[in-house]
Amino acid sequence: MPGDRAVFVVTGSSAGVGAATVLLLARRGSAVVVNCTKSAAEAEETAQRCVSAGGEALVARGDVAQDADCRRIAAAALDRWGRIDGLVNNAGTTKFAPMRKLDALDAADFQRIYAVNTIGAYQMVRACEAPLRTARGAVVNVSSISSTMGLGSSVAYACSKGALNALTIALARALGPDIRVNAVLPGFTETRWLKQGLGDAYEPAREAYRKQSALQSTLAPEDVAEAIVALLHARKITGQLLTIDAGRALGPA
Repeated sequence: MPGDRAVFVVTGSSAGVGAATVLLLARRGSAVVVNCTKSAAEAEETAQRCVSAGGEALVARGDVAQDADCRRIAAAALDRWGRIDGLVNNAGTTKFAPMRKLDALDAADFQRIYAVNTIGAYQMVRACEAPLRTARGAVVNVSSISSTMGLGSSVAYACSKGALNALTIALARALGPDIRVNAVLPGFTETRWLKQGLGDAYEPAREAYRKQSALQSTLAPEDVAEAIVALLHARKITGQLLTIDAGRALGPA
């Protein structure tokens, strides 16, 4: 039978922005699905932190690029709690490749990145649609400022996030009035994933971003999580792309 707690599915939530999001939701008394593709031990640790924070949690492994996995993730939430109030499409991938070196990417790179970043989000919304309609719930897609600025880890990544923006607006039209759909567009976020991907270029990129932003700052995962949770609960906001960049688009103050 449905419980009293609101239930949120957050993909790619074993670490980084996803982990910060499930932890913030748990602190507010929600139940959360912690999803990972490979890092099961880390996902279990994140789930335990959510329980310790006052929420409920379960771990659901699955690759959002696979539709059957998306349906299993949704089913896990329904089997445990009987409802889904919100979905955060945070799972993402990239290939770190210089933007100017077009030969650094091939068709397979584009296909894999789109499969996770764009098609995976669509498949997760489809898998969760019925319970989200019942709950009059919300979807938040985690995009990137790369989608509007042509910057980032690779051309394929920027394009996939641009497509995610279009998907956000299309689904907001298609699923209203029952389901609200919005996206957040974070700037440079200090995560292990980004640090590993950039390697020696991480600190120079971090410093350059800080100097180029109006707030003279980068982002922490918690900064993005706060915006995600706000949009999950914003009852009269849909079809919006919320930039969270510490003023990077404005430039230095």
